[in-house]
Formats: sequence, structure tokens, C-alpha cells
Amino acid sequence: MVQELVVALVAVVSCCLLYALAAARVVKQYERGVVLRLGRLHDQVRAPGFTMIVPGVDRLRKVNMQIVTMPVPAQDGITRDNVTVRVDAVIYFKVVDPASAVIQVEDYRFAVSQMAQTSLRSIIGKSDLDDLLSDREKLNQGLELMIDSPAVGWGVQIDRVEIKDVSLPETMKRSMARQAEADRERRARVINADAELQASKKLAQAASEMSTQPAALQLRLLQTVVAVAAEKNSTLVLPFPVELLRFLERAQQGPQPQPVTAGEPQSVPAEQRAVEERPAPDEAAADEPVPEESGVEEPIAEESVPERPAPRRAPTGSGPVPEVDPDGLPEFDPEQLSDGSHARHLTRH
Repeated sequence: MVQELVVALVAVVSCCLLYALAAARVVKQYERGVVLRLGRLHDQVRAPGFTMIVPGVDRLRKVNMQIVTMPVPAQDGITRDNVTVRVDAVIYFKVVDPASAVIQVEDYRFAVSQMAQTSLRSIIGKSDLDDLLSDREKLNQGLELMIDSPAVGWGVQIDRVEIKDVSLPETMKRSMARQAEADRERRARVINADAELQASKKLAQAASEMSTQPAALQLRLLQTVVAVAAEKNSTLVLPFPVELLRFLERAQQGPQPQPVTAGEPQSVPAEQRAVEERPAPDEAAADEPVPEESGVEEPIAEESVPERPAPRRAPTGSGPVPEVDPDGLPEFDPEQLSDGSHARHLTRH
């Protein structure tokens, strides 16, 4: 009898242990437990920790309450300005109502993924290419609103949606590269032209200041020479315009009055007056003083030597030499000895 009681007691204890093991459940801190009793939703959602259910009657489903990061597959679409692009994104969401996430939708993860893909294609079709590339924040907000509207009934809250990458065709990339290069070139030329304009204004001001003080131009030239010579050059070639020298010479001498001849109109240039006042060659020779005779014979100009016919020579062996005609020689006048030119003629002869 005692043995039978012990066996029965052991059997009861074993059954209790098996029931406890079958009914015991542990819900983690980031999870919530949804109990379905005989297929119906139990009103109480199990909190994190140890909990018990009725084995065979209750069914416990654990729902993760953490933020889920889900990548959205790349979607091909055509923008509003007829450009084919390929866009992918990433979505951040979490479950705020475990019961709705279990009851209202079969698989809330798959539902959110499909909704994100369709919304992304819709956003691509409504946007321009420039908006996809530069104004992504606005597109992210619109995409978040499109996904969050149906997700609220599933007990899911969309935290953030980000467009991750926009893939363009190679032809479009080359076109955009040329456009960016042309825009940079335009800005560079505008900046260069603006710099040239400002520099020309400053140079004009400097020229006006130097015009008042001509010595400033010489100082500037010396500064340029010093700057070039500082580069350790053995040879320095400096082109210097002759007009600049003339300008500096006139600036140092100052304005000089032009001589005016009495009885002559001022409109006649000085060069023309000099040509008109130049004496004739005969008058100049007559007025020219005769230098005194010296022991050194001066060279006789060709014009002062009278021309005379050369004596004819008889051919060799053809007879006697003809006599020189004395009438061909110039006559000797003693009164003309005072004239130095005649004396030189006689000496020369």
C-alpha cells in the first residue's frame, strides 16, 4: 500500500513538472508577447520576463519592438524629365502595437518592404532628375509619408526613409560632366574678366598718378629690374622704348619756346625757314673766309681743280712725242697770289 502511494505521488509530481515546463515562457526585454487562446486574441499583452500559458490552449507569439533597418531593393524608373534612373533606399521602422502587427497583417516586414518599393517608384516618376540629385530631403519626407499612411494600421511606425544611391546611364553622366565643366569654365572666365577690369582701373589710376610725377615711372622701372634680378639670373634683358626716353627728356627740360623770325609769319615751320634761309653755293663760297697758308698742304677738293685734257701719248715706236700746247695751261697772275685757293692750284700743278 505504501509503495503504491509513493508511485502515485511520483507520477503526480512528474505531471506537474511536465505541465510547468510546457506552460513556462520567457519574454525578452525588447519583445512583447501576444497570446492567442483557442484562436482568439487575449486582451493582455505579456510583458518582458517569465510568464505562463495554458499548454494546448494558448499560443504565444513574440513581437520584436526594436527599430528595424530594411534595405529597399534598387528600383528602375523614369523621371518626369524622361531620364532613366536606378534608385535604392533604406527604411527605418519599428512596431508600436504588437497585437495589430500580429492580427492586421500576415507579415509586417514583407508588407513594409513592398510598400517601400512601390512608393519609391512613384516618387521617381513624380520628380525631376535635379530633385533626385540635389533635393533628397524633400523626397525622403514625401516617401516617408507615403509608406507611413498604410503602416499605421499595421501597428508599425516609420521612423525615417533615406534615398541611398541614384544610378545614372553613362551617356547622362558624360553629359552632366560636360555641363559641369562648361559651368566651371564660365565662372572662371567671369572671375578672370572681373579681375582684369579691376586691375585695369587700378592701372589707370596709377598711370594718372605717374603722369603728374615722371620720376615715378623711373622708380617703377628700377623696381621691376630689381624684382627680375632677384631670380639669380646672370643675364638681364630689358627692352626699353626710345619714346619713353624722349618723353622723360622732354619732361626734365620742360616746354621750350619756338624762335620766331622778324617779318615772317609764325605758321611757317622752323625747318622750312631754315631751308629758305640757306645761302646758295656760290654765295657761301664767296663769303667763306680763306684760311691762311701753312706749311702743310691741304687736300684740294675736286670742284676747285680745273679740268684739262690729258696729253696724248704717241704709240710706242710710232714717231716723236707731240709737244704740249702752252695755251692749255692757266695763265699766271701775280696779283692773284694773295688768294690762297690760286696759290694751292699753282702748287698742285
